[in-house]
Amino acid sequence: MSIAPAYLAEAASDALRRGRIVGIGSLAILSAELADDAGLAALEAHTRAGLIITARRAAVLNLANQIAAAAPDPEPVWVDRPDWLDLPGSRAVADPVLDLATPFKGPFRSRMLGADAQSARAAIQLAKHAGLIPAVYAVRLAGVDAAVSCPAEAALALPPAQARVHLSSRARLPLASAEDCDVVAFRPADGGPEHLALVIGNPDMAQPVLARIHSACLTGDVLGSLKCDCGPQLHAAIAAIAGNAGGGILLYLQQEGRGIGLLNKLRAYALQDQGWDTVDANTRLGFEPDERDFSLAAAMLKALGVSGVALMTNNPLKVEGLAAHGFTVSRVAHDMPPNPHNAAYLATKRDRQGHML
Repeated sequence: MSIAPAYLAEAASDALRRGRIVGIGSLAILSAELADDAGLAALEAHTRAGLIITARRAAVLNLANQIAAAAPDPEPVWVDRPDWLDLPGSRAVADPVLDLATPFKGPFRSRMLGADAQSARAAIQLAKHAGLIPAVYAVRLAGVDAAVSCPAEAALALPPAQARVHLSSRARLPLASAEDCDVVAFRPADGGPEHLALVIGNPDMAQPVLARIHSACLTGDVLGSLKCDCGPQLHAAIAAIAGNAGGGILLYLQQEGRGIGLLNKLRAYALQDQGWDTVDANTRLGFEPDERDFSLAAAMLKALGVSGVALMTNNPLKVEGLAAHGFTVSRVAHDMPPNPHNAAYLATKRDRQGHML
């Protein structure tokens, strides 16, 4: 029985996240973040591995043209590893948090990807999907014992262009500021983390529903971090929906750090402590300024029977994201006052990401 390519891609993502060697298209890869001496030695049984990094990271290291790195779909860069570039040194090339500790890198030579270009793009996509730093060791796949292999096209299709979700469970969940509340749990069809919808009051799904799309922020929502405005936004949205005569819906999505994951978000925080703003921190890590896919939110709202929303947001990408999936969307301003720790962060969102603050 043949295995569907999408399943192979998910298995490859899981294996990469476990520090295993994975076959992707024409390449065998190993996460640069998780590699140890034994894993790298197994990958390099026949030839020395190169290091594939994103065009954005390569531009920081002056290994890629800045204009090419800013292109809509820039190619990753293959860095040849000289004999002196060991595991710790390679990790410093991949991880910008180590830039101050190891400021001098190189000289390096990069290799034309040629026939391996699609596989290299798929390798970076797989690392992002696994929540890892987007950098991998790579050799040609022939003769390498990989834990799982998948076609490059399957990895490039992660996450799916159109998310599908299953409504898993629903229960009463009285909240401190919204006692009349149900929590609805959704499982995405791609096997990713579960997401929640808080249905507050009794919204009329035939009318535009007051709604908020909130990306999970452990540091802000739970720990009360002052570096962002996430916690205040969450609690103010719940209170506002509870105070609305028609109630409404808050989606709580596991898309930490604008889609880069909790650990990478903390790396971005470390870069912010070094003086980079939130946009540059993400791009120095090799990510886009915002990696979220709002098709997930659209799928959840459709499953709840919603067709139009009055969306509490100052992010135009959220409005555009829902409108692209056929929703009628109006915007309701939703901003919090700055504090001394997040004033620069909010200014960056306004000035560089177009937030209406």
